[in-house]
Amino acid sequence: MTSFLYPGAWVGAVAAAALVAVPILIHLINMMRHRRVQWAAMEFLLISQKKNRTWVILKQLLLLLMRMGAIAAIVFLIPHPKLQSELGRLLGGVKTHHIILLDDSYSMSDRWSAGNAFGKAKEVIYRIAESAMAQPTPQEVTLLRFSQADRPGNRQPDLLQTAVDTQFLQQVKDRIGPLEASQTAAGPLPALKAVGQLLGQQEETGELVIYLISDFRTKDWASPTDVKDQLLQFQKRGARLFFVQCVESMHDNLGIAELTPLPGVRAVGAEMFMEIAVTNHGDSPASNVPISLEEDGSPRPAVTLRHIRPGETVRERFRVHFEKAGQHFITARLETDAVAADNYRYAALDVPAGLPVLIIDGDPAGGEGRFIALALESDPRARTGILPQIEQPRFLSLQPLQKFHSIYLVNIDRLDASGIRALEEYAAAGGGVAFFLGPVWRTKFINDELYREGKGLFPMPVASPTILRVDYLERTPDIEVADPRHPILGLLASERYKFLQSVMVEQYFAAPREWKPPAESGVRILARLRNGAPLVVEKPFGKGRVIAFTTTAAPQWNNWAKDPSFVIAMLQMQAYLANQPLGESSRQVGAPLETPLDPAQYESQVRIIPPMGAEGLPQVVDAAAVPDGPPTASFLDTYRQGVYRVQLTKKDASQEERLVAYNVDPTEGNLKLTSREQLTAALDPLHFTYTAADAFQYQAEEAGL
Repeated sequence: MTSFLYPGAWVGAVAAAALVAVPILIHLINMMRHRRVQWAAMEFLLISQKKNRTWVILKQLLLLLMRMGAIAAIVFLIPHPKLQSELGRLLGGVKTHHIILLDDSYSMSDRWSAGNAFGKAKEVIYRIAESAMAQPTPQEVTLLRFSQADRPGNRQPDLLQTAVDTQFLQQVKDRIGPLEASQTAAGPLPALKAVGQLLGQQEETGELVIYLISDFRTKDWASPTDVKDQLLQFQKRGARLFFVQCVESMHDNLGIAELTPLPGVRAVGAEMFMEIAVTNHGDSPASNVPISLEEDGSPRPAVTLRHIRPGETVRERFRVHFEKAGQHFITARLETDAVAADNYRYAALDVPAGLPVLIIDGDPAGGEGRFIALALESDPRARTGILPQIEQPRFLSLQPLQKFHSIYLVNIDRLDASGIRALEEYAAAGGGVAFFLGPVWRTKFINDELYREGKGLFPMPVASPTILRVDYLERTPDIEVADPRHPILGLLASERYKFLQSVMVEQYFAAPREWKPPAESGVRILARLRNGAPLVVEKPFGKGRVIAFTTTAAPQWNNWAKDPSFVIAMLQMQAYLANQPLGESSRQVGAPLETPLDPAQYESQVRIIPPMGAEGLPQVVDAAAVPDGPPTASFLDTYRQGVYRVQLTKKDASQEERLVAYNVDPTEGNLKLTSREQLTAALDPLHFTYTAADAFQYQAEEAGL
């Protein structure tokens, strides 16, 4: 079958066909010009002519036909014929490989009154497919989405070197018609690298055309060094590059950047706070922005942000209160705007019935420890969720400490080596430890066993107990907070409250005069006495925190325990020391959901229930062995935001459920565009064709076909 690129040209071609008769006319005219000439050797020539007459006529006819064929070929080529038969393909030009890289990050869900970016992208793919079908040479197409290239272990393109035939357009529609933008923030680099690997496995034959169909946001294209290097490699291979822009202008967009629990005690009945942060990615200010909230799927009072300037992130905290122990989740939602994915945010929390806290008191009567316990323990009128437990020093060596959310030590004259080692292991693993010094403590024990020249738990060396002389003239407060922003004492020392002004300290353990916190040790002085001596000192130890008070918790060397500010300080310190994750988990969409299992407690199979609306049904995953760790069940299909339920079976056949929240990358909600000029400058010396999606038309000549 033969078709023509310019069928209208046949009018002139038919008229020009008369030129085919010109060689015949010239031949006849030349025959009419023959003259008779008498010549003596003519007899010999006549004999030769008769002998070779047939061969001469044949040569003349062949020459005549060649002349006619040359003119006919010129006439035939005027309307640009395209041979689409199998013979035409075999005799035609080289094969063309179209590689389409489709941006399906969630910014491509950007919508406006006339459509959306991802819909525009699919229209461009259809036009590429239609044009490829119309070409006379062999064509094949590879289609790879950004999110596919970014998936670990699963980079199978939607189309992989698929030959273009008469059914190809329908195949493309069936494959990409149902697709929507993903909820990932996948950029172009993984897709380009995947194409580089594909081409590296093949011989360099035929034409290569690469299309980047995207919204070209500044986030990905402001400094595309690695992307440019990869594109330049394709250009060296002779590839033609087309950049197709699917968005005409930037649209305003608000996105929830964070939804996190604030430091504090998390327990049944205890009041706790969460914080939500909203970013204005647009060019216009936003006012009276409502945020809908749900607690375990049930509506709760909304939060309203009064004003958010362009480019600004505004934070607001709100109270949450749980009356049931176990797993809980919070959902926050903004009203609909240009991009829907970043209008949602999820947080999962594990709320225990109470927080066990260990108080080690060297006094068998536990007198000083009771002051700390009274400040921490639950009150029916104002439940804190803290469960203090007073024990003697030998408890440290006999019982596991991991279940306690913090450990306080008072009235200690000595600890054995195993007890000190247990404390250090507890703190190094993330536990919080607080010391209150007093008359029972011995200087040598503190310095030699606990401080150990800065290698031990205690944050500073100490001298002998010292009396703080009364200042009858200045009447300045005994306590001076060094860091007003620190959560333990900052609130108490603020101008609004000034709680610490009534606290009087009579005696304390002094530090050596020459001592200062060593540089880069992380040790810092949180509060001093009015004479400059350290009162509260903090030290990081492994993953944990250690706080040391150089005076007593009981009203022996001070009157603090009799002041209401003591309760506030103890609660603030408990929240600070125990500020470790309590089972809540928020991960980014696409990150593997990995569940380590203790083989002695759990069966090897784990059931994963994706969030409502996510693709796929509940799946059962088998735990597999991992190097240097317990068997782990890995679930990779986490490409939808929401709360995933992880159901485990214990050895006694009882069930346990854990909640894990997955959220989108909030930076993908920034819809700022990169212009053609900015792309050209950033990618120089790369050569590419840049066009808007609505204006894109594939032309075979541009692709070298």
